Amino acid sequence: MTSFLRSHLAFFVVLLVGAALRALAVLGYRPALWFWADSFAYLSSGLDLRPLASRPSGYSLFLWLLSPLHDIQAVVIVQHLLGLGIAVLIYAVLRRRTALPGWGAALAAAPVLLDVHQIQLEHLMMADLLFTFLAVAGVVILVWRPKPSVPAASAALFLLALATITRTIGLPLIVIAAAWILLSRAGRRALLSGVVSAAVVLGGYAVWFHSEHGTYGMGGSSTWLWSRTMTFADCDKMNPPPRLAQLCPTEPRLAGPTYIWDARSPLQRVGAGREELAGEFASLAIRSQPLDFLLTGLKDALWAFEWERRVYPSPGPQSAYVFPESVKPFTDKIASAGRTASRLTTEYQGSSGETRVVEPWAGWLRAYQEQGYLRGPFLAIILLIGVGGLATRRWAVVLPLAAAAALLFLPPMIAAFDHRYVVPVVPLACLAAGLALGARRSAPADVQPDQRRKVAAADDAAHS
Repeated sequence: MTSFLRSHLAFFVVLLVGAALRALAVLGYRPALWFWADSFAYLSSGLDLRPLASRPSGYSLFLWLLSPLHDIQAVVIVQHLLGLGIAVLIYAVLRRRTALPGWGAALAAAPVLLDVHQIQLEHLMMADLLFTFLAVAGVVILVWRPKPSVPAASAALFLLALATITRTIGLPLIVIAAAWILLSRAGRRALLSGVVSAAVVLGGYAVWFHSEHGTYGMGGSSTWLWSRTMTFADCDKMNPPPRLAQLCPTEPRLAGPTYIWDARSPLQRVGAGREELAGEFASLAIRSQPLDFLLTGLKDALWAFEWERRVYPSPGPQSAYVFPESVKPFTDKIASAGRTASRLTTEYQGSSGETRVVEPWAGWLRAYQEQGYLRGPFLAIILLIGVGGLATRRWAVVLPLAAAAALLFLPPMIAAFDHRYVVPVVPLACLAAGLALGARRSAPADVQPDQRRKVAAADDAAHS
C-alpha cells in the first residue's frame, strides 16, 4: 500500500485539490446553477420522460435515472464525481500506455481537475458534463490497448452513441472511432460489434423520437445552422428564390446566435414553416459560399486560443459560465412545457431548486476563478504537443487528437462559438499530449536483453 501511494502521490494531491474546489461549489451554490431555458427543458423532459424536439434528450434520461434521489444537489454531486472520473481515466490510461512518471501523468490530468470552468459545467444543469464524460470514456477504452478487443470496441462505440443522444456533436466521434478501429487493425469483428452497438443506441432513440414526434431523428433545430450562415451569407451571390429571400440578412450584421431570438431578425417575420425555410436557406448559403462558410467557422474557432475568454455574442459578464456573485430568483415566467422554473424543480425534488449563494464558500471559489482556468494559448500548446506525437509516430494520439479537433472546430461551423463548447476539448487534448510525450512502457532496466525481448513480446501479445 505504501509503494502504491508513493507511486501515485502527485495525482492524489491534485485530485484532492480538485475535490476541494468542487466541494466549494456544492457548499457555495445550492443546489445547482441553471441555464435559462435549456436546463428547464431538460428537466421537464426528464419528468415527463419524452424526447425533446429541439435537442437530444440523453441528459433528460440521466435526470430521470437519478430522479429517485429527489434531490437536485445530489444530481450535481454525481456530475462532480463524473468530472473527477474524467481525470482518473486520463491518468490511468497514461500510466498504462506510457512511461510517464506519476507527476507527468498527473500534470496531464490537472487541467480537468483544476479548471474552474470545467467545475462550473459540472455544477450546471446542462448536458455538457455528461457528454464529456461519455466521450472521454469511449476514447479511453479504445486507446487502453494498441488494438482494441471486440468487447472494448463494442463498449466504446456504445458510450459514444450515448454521447451522441446527449449532444449531436458526438456523431462525428463515432465515425472517427470507427476509423481508428480500422487503422489499429483490430479486425472486422471489432468494427462490426462497435457499429452494431452504436446502431442499437441511435436506432432505439430514433424509434422513441418517432413515437412522440412522428419522424425518425434525434431532435434539433435548423435555425442554428441558418443563424451561422447569416454572418457571411451574400444574397447577391446566392440568388435565392423569393420565399427564401425574406431570410436574407441586412446591415449591420448581428452576432450569429442573436438571429434566432432578436426582434430585428428576419426569422421573426416568418410564420409557419420557419424550420424548413431556415434549413433550405442554410443549405443554399453553404453551397453558394463554401469557402466563406469554412473560413467563418475557422476564424471563430480560433477565439479559443485567446488569452482572455471572449464573451460572445454580447458584451458584459458571461455569468452563465462563471460562478456569479448573485443569482436572480426564479420568476413566474414559463420555463418549459407550460410550467415555471419553481414548479418544475418542485416536481423533481419536492421543493424549489432556486439557487442560493452561500458565503464564504462561494466567495472563495469566485476568488479562485479569477485565474484558475486554462488560458487559450496553453490549450494551443497542448494541442500542438499532440500534433508533435504524430511526427514521432506515436499513433495512439490520433484518436484523442482527432476527437479534440472535431469538438473544437465543428461547433463554430454549424452553430456558433461558445466557450461552453471548448471545455470538452480539454480532456481529449490533454490525453493526446500525454500519449505524445510518454514513450511506450518497456521492460524494467534490470531485466537482461533476452528477457526484455520476451517481456516485450508478452506485452505485445497481451495488448493484441
